[in-house]
Amino acid sequence: MSLFRRGPNRITPAEARRRTADGAAVLLDVRETPEWNAGHAPHAIHLPLSRLAAGQTLPASASGLPVVVICRSGRRSRQAARILAGRGTDAVDVLGGMTAWAAEGLPVRNRQGAAGTVA
Repeated sequence: MSLFRRGPNRITPAEARRRTADGAAVLLDVRETPEWNAGHAPHAIHLPLSRLAAGQTLPASASGLPVVVICRSGRRSRQAARILAGRGTDAVDVLGGMTAWAAEGLPVRNRQGAAGTVA
């Protein structure tokens, strides 16, 4: 049974962290590389929306798992979740994106693993 079929298609940052903390789902950041490098959620995987929309598939580490999609504000992640759902992937997006994630005090790390910022 899917983690996401019964719930809403948008979840809070706290719920995103709960769903992805144990590896039962994957947190997918769809922002562009400079944004990712400035700061992202620990353990997130990166695939820019531009590449996803062009047909690139999810990384092998996300294969067969539900996907929680995040961007800066929630607009791109919503589009990415729709693309993924159209490909048969269980996908939801994070309401408010990384901006809301950081505002809730959840961790943000830069490319080097130090404290990051949301760009």
